[in-house]
Amino acid sequence: MLSPVSVPLWLLILILLFAGASFLSHFLFPSVRWFFRRRMERAVEELNKRLERPIQPFKLVRRQDYVVRLVYDPQVMEAVAEYAREQGIPRSVAFEKARRYAREIVPGFSTATYFGFAIRVARRLSRMFYSVHLGAGDAQTLRDIDPRSAVVFVINHRSNMDYVLVTWLAADRSALSYAVGEWAQVWPLRALIRAMGAYYIRRRDSNPLYRAVLARYVQMSVHEGVTQAIFPEGGLSLSGAVGPAKKGLLHYIVRDFRPSDTRDVVFVPVALNYDRVLEDRILQQAAETGVRRFRVRLTEAAGWVLRLMWQKARGRFRTFGTAAVCFGAPVSLHDFLTTQPGASTEALADLLMTRVRAAVPILPVPLAAAALVRAGGVCSLTDLRPLAARLVDEARAQGATLHLPGGVTAALHTGLGALAHRGLVLRDGDGLRIAPGQEGIVGYYAASAIQRLAEPDLPGGFCQTALELPEVTET
Repeated sequence: MLSPVSVPLWLLILILLFAGASFLSHFLFPSVRWFFRRRMERAVEELNKRLERPIQPFKLVRRQDYVVRLVYDPQVMEAVAEYAREQGIPRSVAFEKARRYAREIVPGFSTATYFGFAIRVARRLSRMFYSVHLGAGDAQTLRDIDPRSAVVFVINHRSNMDYVLVTWLAADRSALSYAVGEWAQVWPLRALIRAMGAYYIRRRDSNPLYRAVLARYVQMSVHEGVTQAIFPEGGLSLSGAVGPAKKGLLHYIVRDFRPSDTRDVVFVPVALNYDRVLEDRILQQAAETGVRRFRVRLTEAAGWVLRLMWQKARGRFRTFGTAAVCFGAPVSLHDFLTTQPGASTEALADLLMTRVRAAVPILPVPLAAAALVRAGGVCSLTDLRPLAARLVDEARAQGATLHLPGGVTAALHTGLGALAHRGLVLRDGDGLRIAPGQEGIVGYYAASAIQRLAEPDLPGGFCQTALELPEVTET
């Protein structure tokens, strides 16, 4: 038994490799995982002490464990059986398809990525390119929401900058879980977006099995109290106004809710507005052609960022103006269904979008654009000042949120200066007129103010944050 045995060198190497792998998987890796798991749990405990809405344990479950939990959910298994029967395929094939959908949807939330990277990047990017001013606002309404409730922020979609602003806005409250579209599947964004807790949805996929898996993920995360952020318009606004809601995600939440549930769902309308939307010309072109496809290459985006940095280094950087984030009055799903038994998801969506429109703030560029549009596109500065003042008085009487630094006259001059700098408005002494061919883009900026003024019965919102963001030289 103790006599030596001769083996080939390659076989000895394989034996050593397998022995090493077995040692790592059974002894070293579990200890290392336990060590880092304990560090993460202690970090989360410290983080939860400063958050208004602590991170739910649901978000800390290992991604693979949650994929298994989702695909073996009774409702998903029922949908698998139904799909297999309808398609005439084995249940094992339908189950694998559901598993693939679950792996695609379920995020892999990382507290280090979200709080250690994403929020810092959001702040630094803003401060790198913008002059940022955070205005203190009345957030007591949000603090009064029952901590046991699941909060869903319902947000109008103006720009991809929305994700940056809202993530920063919620940094001291909770970790947001976003529903993101096809753009988030682009490498290398996919892993980063997933680590930030966002879940990918196929907006145009009507496959009933896919919809069943997605619905159960949304329902389970809401049931666990995860703070959600959704953009019900389903895409960036092409007109500049707040559009109607697509009711898919709202329908999933309402369908699974019972007024007797111990955990309420509170929808918080959030309205964003900008003096300058980075994608404005792309959106305007999409509105004119009717083709809603935004093909932006990463190389182009990187080149644009480098040009901004070069302008900043040379002192030629100009501000983007103002961006503001405001809250509307929250809606309790329990109260809504109790006071309006039998109400449809459409009624809830209409109420939420009404409150979003009510909270959209009027800023300098939208004010100047709206005044010019009201004047017919041609006006003298002398005549435009009282017209803008009347618009502001009208908005104030309707309870609209105004963010006009320096007052009406200063804000009007700021807005006109930004429009003129980009060649959207032409000035000739005291005369002003919209540049030929730029009527659409000026109307795009005017739409947010005109829409608010056109609905006098809307309740007002309260402005939580106002950001002074700078504008760059047009390229």
